[in-house]
Amino acid sequence: MNQPSDTANAGDKAMAGSTTPSTAMILVLTGIAMLSGLLVVLTDQFTRPFIEENQRLAIEAAVNKVIPGSVTHKQFLLTHGKLEPARKGADGPIIHAGYDAKGRLLGIAAETGAQGYAGMIYLLYGYDPTCECIRGIKVLKMAETPGLGDRIMSDPDFQANFKALDARLDARQTALIHPILTVKHGSKSEAWEIDAISGATISSKAVGKALNRSAQMLLPKLKPLIPELEELGK
Repeated sequence: MNQPSDTANAGDKAMAGSTTPSTAMILVLTGIAMLSGLLVVLTDQFTRPFIEENQRLAIEAAVNKVIPGSVTHKQFLLTHGKLEPARKGADGPIIHAGYDAKGRLLGIAAETGAQGYAGMIYLLYGYDPTCECIRGIKVLKMAETPGLGDRIMSDPDFQANFKALDARLDARQTALIHPILTVKHGSKSEAWEIDAISGATISSKAVGKALNRSAQMLLPKLKPLIPELEELGK
């Protein structure tokens, strides 16, 4: 009469034995997942300050390039027609005002971007309010074809487009008099035109589109604030 009971007990023991390794494996995997997640968080927290500092230094170097002669920079948020100190997570365009050693405003730098041949092209450009022109550009990030599209960074003839690229506003101060336009290589005839790089037309046009879009949006808002920016440098 006791045999069925013994058989049942043996079955229970066998079942318990068969589930124990699975349970242990689940616990181990759960522990590994939790540890991995913790390591990711700790790594992010540890490296983020270094990444942000490197980004800050890269932007500072880019501002120096597009605003020649600037020795100090101040970041502002342009919102609702007013200037505010730049802050993380702020909604609105960030501008970088560049000043010389005496606190005189030399120019304003702003970021923009457009779709290139192999992806987005992000760049910083410098605007000189004295001549109402763009004095320089610096590519911040891109994925253009080496030896072709990436020549927008280094080709001297292409960079020469931005020594004094016309960005004057119309009489109503609401838009550019002449939209910034990229033209076929060798056909530039106007101060607001960008002479494209032969063999890299798409990348060249992306730069023109990015500059035109940003200038059309930003400069009408920025122009009335130039006197304030000049005072903030003193």
